[in-house]
Amino acid sequence: MIRFEISSEAIDLEKLRAGLVDETCGAFVTFEGWVRNHNDGRAVLRLAYEVYEPLAVKEGLKILQEAMEKFDIAQVHAVHRQGELAMSEPAVVVGVASAHRDAAFKACRYVIDEVKSRLPIWKKEYYADGDTEWVNCQHSVHAPEDASTDLKTSGNKKS
Repeated sequence: MIRFEISSEAIDLEKLRAGLVDETCGAFVTFEGWVRNHNDGRAVLRLAYEVYEPLAVKEGLKILQEAMEKFDIAQVHAVHRQGELAMSEPAVVVGVASAHRDAAFKACRYVIDEVKSRLPIWKKEYYADGDTEWVNCQHSVHAPEDASTDLKTSGNKKS
């Protein structure tokens, strides 16, 4: 079973985990991407994600289906936040259940890597010095309208 969501609310980690419980599985692997207080040598206060939700959900489901086909897993779920997030909040969570750990680890890594590179999600960082900047948007064809003046085009860092 696969499930991909975009959420404006805090991610319920226990609900996600409970949705993956499967008595045919002996392994559960999860990845949580958190908001950190720095990037590229700058102090970060918070960030915001803008998402083109219809395409993000469609492509997210496609990624999860690919993981089901590539790896011997029973279930995979992923949730990505949109809107403003505070320090240490989960921004993205991927959970995978499988009979064995190797497949679960590989599938989880595949999903987060593909989500970070393929989904139309844009991240804006708010810095301690009062500045803001859109970051890690170079993989997307279209960035939000106000990103054109301050879109960061160097580096390959991923949150």
